[in-house]
Amino acid sequence: MSKVTKADQGSNKPKQKYQIENWSSYNQSLVNRGNITLYISDAAIKSWNETGPKARGGQYVYSDICIETIFMLKTVFKLAYRQATGFTQSLLVIMGCKELKVPCYTQVSRRVKELDIQPMVIKTKGSITIAIDSTGIKVFGEGEWKVRKHGYSKRRTWRKLHLGVDPQTGYIHCHTLTLNDIDDGSQLKDLIGQIKPKVKEGYLDGAYDHFECWETLIKQQINPVIPPRADAVIWYAKEPGDSPYYPRNMAIERIHEVDRANWKKESNYHRRSLAETTMFRFKTIHGPSFFSRKFETQQKETNIKIKLLNIMTAQGMPVSKPKMTA
Repeated sequence: MSKVTKADQGSNKPKQKYQIENWSSYNQSLVNRGNITLYISDAAIKSWNETGPKARGGQYVYSDICIETIFMLKTVFKLAYRQATGFTQSLLVIMGCKELKVPCYTQVSRRVKELDIQPMVIKTKGSITIAIDSTGIKVFGEGEWKVRKHGYSKRRTWRKLHLGVDPQTGYIHCHTLTLNDIDDGSQLKDLIGQIKPKVKEGYLDGAYDHFECWETLIKQQINPVIPPRADAVIWYAKEPGDSPYYPRNMAIERIHEVDRANWKKESNYHRRSLAETTMFRFKTIHGPSFFSRKFETQQKETNIKIKLLNIMTAQGMPVSKPKMTA
């Protein structure tokens, strides 16, 4: 099989430019992201204080919704816990809810660890496609400039965020957070299990080219679009050639026929890059690092950041088309 050169890939061609068709509505959606009422709803105000059944011992005064609201404001506006409580109290006064009190910042910090953050309900029609990828989120360590200039030290620590996004809508349907030495493929079953709507196709990169990953998708009746490794060989059940219609074997045969670049075009594999776009949005909006130090709190932080990102997506996303050139 001949190699694909840069000339074959069209690297000398000018980059395609796009224009946004729904600029007016998208512009308004960006404005709405800063609207306080988006994060403090009437339902949150009504359920601010704990009203559940009383039990023996000390009782919670503030509900989980109250704690989650303060945690959400802290995250979206990048505040410290002290500033988040003061910010919330001032908002309640402005909203005419002077009778509502705000918990101490230490209480918010403690309650966040046990908070059950429910994901945003995503309304879908019919089946969806899903693109899965992972990225690193820094816990602590040097900045990018220092690493580029002098290299990194042993204290540079990361977590790995795995997520699945619908390329059509931009909604994140599943995610997990692991230590940085965890294999991507080990998270696939958990990720697929979180998705509520029916999935018809799954776009994943070569890191998921494992038998367990292919079987997980096939058993869920999901068409796997995974590029086999460059040195991939045909799999068989008992003897060579007895599984010609296994999806991975068909992909290998097709790559030999038309080359890898054309196979990616035929299979729409490039839609997986939209998962990387979602990673970029995550880091642009929330930053490239955690503000929490303990792993269990980092998981809660990730949950609230994913929920916020979906809330912002629901306000509106850009619809673009290739820009016509003269």
